[in-house]
Amino acid sequence: MAVKELSIYPDPVLRRRCLEVKAFDEELGRFLDDLAESMYAHKGVGLAAPQVGELIRVAVVDVAQREDTPVLIELVNPEIIEASEEVCEYEEGCLSFPGEAELVTRPARVTVRAWDREGTPFEIVAEGLLATAIQHEIDHLDGIVFIDHISRLKRNLIERRMKKKAQEAVS
Repeated sequence: MAVKELSIYPDPVLRRRCLEVKAFDEELGRFLDDLAESMYAHKGVGLAAPQVGELIRVAVVDVAQREDTPVLIELVNPEIIEASEEVCEYEEGCLSFPGEAELVTRPARVTVRAWDREGTPFEIVAEGLLATAIQHEIDHLDGIVFIDHISRLKRNLIERRMKKKAQEAVS
């Protein structure tokens, strides 16, 4: 297993739609292991493949790790098949936006269909923080980032700060 380097906004990989996984093989299993290890090492509650530079529809989530024993959820080719009309608001951050966070409103409950590393389909009904984290990671697989869900003013401020950080890192 290996900790992967993070793609930091405005890296263009974060705006690309990911390709569906076709092969459920050892390579996918190794990638899922690396993705989970990377998420834990970077202290996130979720991580999607494009955040480590890979354009495949794979994400991992673990919202329990901070309170208790880790409960890792691996999502291959996930899709939201139902979302509640009821919404909730959480302060979202993102490993690809270090130091940034904003309140984001999303459906409070979602039903997600995905496949596990062996290619077995499953569904998960998620509420609260888990629902928010899963929606955040699925957004990444579609080239959507959390700042797309906030006001234009706040989004512009964050984009400017991130571009400035990127320029300073090159200098």
